[in-house]
Amino acid sequence: MDEYSGIRELKGIGEKAEKTFGKVGVHTVGELLHYYPRGYEVYEDPVTVGELEEGRTMTVSGAIYGRVQVGGSPKMQITTLYLKDLTGTLKVVWFRMPFLRNTFARGGVVTLRGRIVCKKEGLVMEHPEIFYPSIKYEEKRASLQPVYPLTNGLTNNAVLKAMKQAAESVDLGDGILPEALRKEYGLAGYGEAIRGIHFPKTKEEFYHARERLVFEEFLLFILSLRMLKEQEDRVLNPYCFKEQEKIGEFLKKLPYELTDAQKSVWREIRQDMTGIHVMSRLVQGDVGSGKTVVALLAMLFAGVNGCQAAMMAPTEVLARQHFENIRRMLSEYEIPLHTELLTGSMTAKEKKEAYARISSGEAQLIIGTHALIQEKVAYQRLALVVTDEQHRFGVKQREALAGKGEYPHILVMSATPIPRTLAIILYGDLDISVIKELPKNRLPIKNCVVDTGYRNTAYQFMKKQILSGRQCYIICPMVEESDSLEVENVTDYTEIVKETMGRGITVSCLHGKMKEAQKDEIMEKFARNEIQILVSTTVIEVGIDVPNASVIMIENAERFGLAQLHQLRGRVGRGGHQSYCIFMSASKSKETRERLEILNHSNDGFFIAGEDLRLRGPGDLFGIRQSGILDFRLGDVFQDSKILKNASEAAKALLEEDSKLTDPKNSQLKKALEHVVAKNALETTL
Repeated sequence: MDEYSGIRELKGIGEKAEKTFGKVGVHTVGELLHYYPRGYEVYEDPVTVGELEEGRTMTVSGAIYGRVQVGGSPKMQITTLYLKDLTGTLKVVWFRMPFLRNTFARGGVVTLRGRIVCKKEGLVMEHPEIFYPSIKYEEKRASLQPVYPLTNGLTNNAVLKAMKQAAESVDLGDGILPEALRKEYGLAGYGEAIRGIHFPKTKEEFYHARERLVFEEFLLFILSLRMLKEQEDRVLNPYCFKEQEKIGEFLKKLPYELTDAQKSVWREIRQDMTGIHVMSRLVQGDVGSGKTVVALLAMLFAGVNGCQAAMMAPTEVLARQHFENIRRMLSEYEIPLHTELLTGSMTAKEKKEAYARISSGEAQLIIGTHALIQEKVAYQRLALVVTDEQHRFGVKQREALAGKGEYPHILVMSATPIPRTLAIILYGDLDISVIKELPKNRLPIKNCVVDTGYRNTAYQFMKKQILSGRQCYIICPMVEESDSLEVENVTDYTEIVKETMGRGITVSCLHGKMKEAQKDEIMEKFARNEIQILVSTTVIEVGIDVPNASVIMIENAERFGLAQLHQLRGRVGRGGHQSYCIFMSASKSKETRERLEILNHSNDGFFIAGEDLRLRGPGDLFGIRQSGILDFRLGDVFQDSKILKNASEAAKALLEEDSKLTDPKNSQLKKALEHVVAKNALETTL
C-alpha cells in the first residue's frame, strides 16, 4: 500500500465509508494523510471554579451539588447541573441532552471540560465534555487530541481510526523533499511530520511537523506557478486600442475626482492595454479605496474600442449590484454600451437570450459569476476579464477564458492588503499596482475595543442608528466544537437580539450552511433595508455592498487575525454616513488587547497587515485562522510568511540548478508536482 492507493484498501473502509470520505475530498491514502486537523483539544490540568475565565475552554473538577434538572422548550431542552468546590459553585448546561439527568449521582465527583461564557447569573460552562468518574480524565491529561473537519456521516473517531491505520501501513519514507534541501532549512522528516501533525505528543512536536508540511505546500505552489509562467511567455497584444474621448468625458461627469492613486493605477492599466503584451495585472486596494471605478474604466476602454469586457463577481448579489450600478452610470453619462448580466440562477430562457446578445456582440460589458465561463457562453471579441481574488481564479478558468477570446487582458482585484514582498511571491506572474489612498468623501470608521460588559450599551447604540435610518451587522461568535453547533449558535444569538431590539426592528441571520439561494435572498433584503440587523458568521466578509450599513459589532474579536477583522470592518463605511466598528473581546490577556488596539487606532489595511505579521508569532495551536487570500490546506501566507519566503528562495535555487527537475534526487518532487498540476491544484492562483 502506498499514498496513491485507494482508501478502500484500509481495513474497515467499505463502500459507504468510501463515499463519506469522498465528500471531503479524500479518495486515496495520501489524501487522507494530508487531511489535516482543524485544531486540537488540549487536555490541561483542571482548575478551581474560582480560577475560571470567560471566553476560554477549561477543565474543572468538583462535586455535583443538588439534583440535575431539565427545562427549556421541547425543541431546545436544557439540562442544568451545579458543580461545587472549595472556591465556589458553577452552573453547567447541556443542550438537547435530557438523558444526562439519570447519569450523575448527587454528591459524586465529576470532571468537565467546556467553554466558559458570561450570563446574567455569572459564569456558565456550556455543553462540556464529561469525564465521569473523574479518573477518566487522567488518560487524556496533557495530551493533544486532533479535531478534524467533518461532514454528515463522518465522525472524528472514524477519521482518527483510519488515520492511525494509514500512518502505520504506509511506508512514508523521506517524502518529496531532497535530503539536502530538508537539512538546509532544518525541516522534519516526512514520516516524522505526518505523525507529528496528526498525533503530536507535545506542542514543540506539532510546530516542527507543521513547519515541514507548510514548507512543502508552499514549495509545490511556487514551483507550479514558476513553471506555468515559463510555459506561458508573454503573449503579444492582439488588440489595437486607441485613446478615446468618451473616457475623458466620463471622468469629467463623475460627481467626484479620482484620487492620485486611482489616476496612477488607471494610467498603468491604460499603458498595458495599449502596449505590446497582453495585460496581467493585480490591483491591490484597501477596503473602500475605489478599485471598482478603476476596473470600470478598463471595461469602458475595451467597450468603446469595439471589444467586450467581462467582470466576475464572487456572489450573485454582488454581480447584480455591479450590473445595476454600471447600467445606471452608462445611462446617466450617455455612453452607448450595452450591459449584460449572467448568473447561475437565471432561467434557461433568460440565459439563452443573454448568450445570443453576448455572441452577437450586442452586449459589450458582461457582469456575472462563474456562469461567464460556462461552455455555452460564446463571446464575439472578449478583450478584458476583470476578476476578484476570492474566485481563486485558476488555470482551467484561465484557459477557458483564453479560448473564448483571443488572449484577453487579465485584471485581478484584491481587497486584501498583502505586504509587497509576499504579493510578489504569490502573484509572481502578475504586474502589481497599489491603491493606498481613500476617496476624499469617505469618513474614517470610528473604532472601539470593549469587553462583553459593553454589549447592552452597544445594542442601545445600534437602536439609535436604526432610528436614524441606518443598518447594522453583528458577527456572531463561532462555536469550535462542531459546524452544526455553529449554525445553532447563530440562530440562538439572533433570537436574543430580536428579543433585545423589540418590535419594529427586523433581525435576520446568515450562515455558511444555508443554500446559496437563501443566502442571496437574505443579503438582497438587507441591501433593500428590509432587514435592519444582520447577524452573521464571516460569510459576509465578501459578497455584498450596503452603503447604508453604519455599524458592525464583532463578537469574540480575539479569535480572528487582524487582516480578517479589517476585512470584516470594511462592510461598513461605504456610504456618506459616519460608520462605527465595535470589537468585542472576552479575553483579558495583554497580548489580545495589544493586537486589537492596532485596529482601534488605524484604518490602514497595509499597516495592519504588517503589524499582523509582526505579532502573530509561531502560530495558534487551536487551529490557525486562514487569511483568506489563498486556500492552502495548512499554510497561511500571513502566519507563515517566513516559511513562504524560504520556500520561494528554495524554489528559485532548485530551478536554477535543475530547471526541468530531471536530477534523480528531485524525482519525488517532480512526481508530486506533476500530480498537483494534473489535479489543477492551482485553483487558488490568480
